[in-house]
Amino acid sequence: MTDFAAVLLEQDQDGKTRAQLTRLSNSDLMEGEVTLAVRASAVNYKDGLAVTGRLPVVRRWPMVPGVDAAASVIASQDPRWRAGDEVILTGWGVGETHLGAWSQRMRVSGDWLVHRPATLSPMEAMALGTAGVTVAEGLDRLKRHGVTPADGSVVVTGAAGGVGSMAVMLLAREGWSVTAVTGRPEEADRLRQLGAAEVIGRDLFAGPAKPLARERWAAAFDMVGSTILAHVLSMLKPGGAAIACGNAAGMDLPTSVAPFILRGVSLIGVDSVRVPTARREAIWNHLAATVDRHRLAAMTRVIELADAIEAGRRIVDGAVAGRTVVAIGD
Repeated sequence: MTDFAAVLLEQDQDGKTRAQLTRLSNSDLMEGEVTLAVRASAVNYKDGLAVTGRLPVVRRWPMVPGVDAAASVIASQDPRWRAGDEVILTGWGVGETHLGAWSQRMRVSGDWLVHRPATLSPMEAMALGTAGVTVAEGLDRLKRHGVTPADGSVVVTGAAGGVGSMAVMLLAREGWSVTAVTGRPEEADRLRQLGAAEVIGRDLFAGPAKPLARERWAAAFDMVGSTILAHVLSMLKPGGAAIACGNAAGMDLPTSVAPFILRGVSLIGVDSVRVPTARREAIWNHLAATVDRHRLAAMTRVIELADAIEAGRRIVDGAVAGRTVVAIGD
């Protein structure tokens, strides 16, 4: 294949982002030891930000979005990888500073790759994707912090989105009683099917957060940030912990020190972009061994590459529920 399909982002003279499905050639690929045939990708919130230009995610122009890839190795100058190997790539600046996975071809560093577990199909791997890595890492951080389901329930904000839905499913699988928070009441049945014990709206989090509010949960997974995270912190039980892994409502955090110094609450950030390779391998093997495939399929929609741009726009508008996988292939 001398040319291949890809979504390309360009910036015009006014700084606006223009996205189009086009054809690229091997000479357009960036430096790297391993050339990949991409089999599937996903639509993440970060991809939506890149497509719409709503936040300065892209730091190299032109850019191919797509932070997740399930791919086959075509050629490799890295002795760890051989043609035919099935791999997964998430993070490492792909889709931001390095051409991403909404493309039939990629060339990347061998350091960024992990083997795809044989029990996971490319579509299943991308249904998990960055969302699965993020939640699995957050769960591990909770365990290391000493917070367990025996301490109480967990609240998940932004639960209808991709990472939120993943958190509901994986937390329930680990034995947590999950309270799912969503502004989309039509998603309540789906969230219960994923394992939520309770689904609530956002009314509890309206207005400015109090320094401390009634104790409700032992732990939290927050995809939203800003005022909602401030409310959540004020409602955690003594010794509780909040995993912060999203900013859908903004980058600010209008809280006080009260939850931290009066209840011993901890705020734990999770960055899935630069998780060490050995840790990634362990996460993917764990996900492959434990994920509920029926629930994963129920929360996943599959689209073609030609539909990825519109899906990226919809995800930042809050119009996408669960996970969206992009089928690519040749």
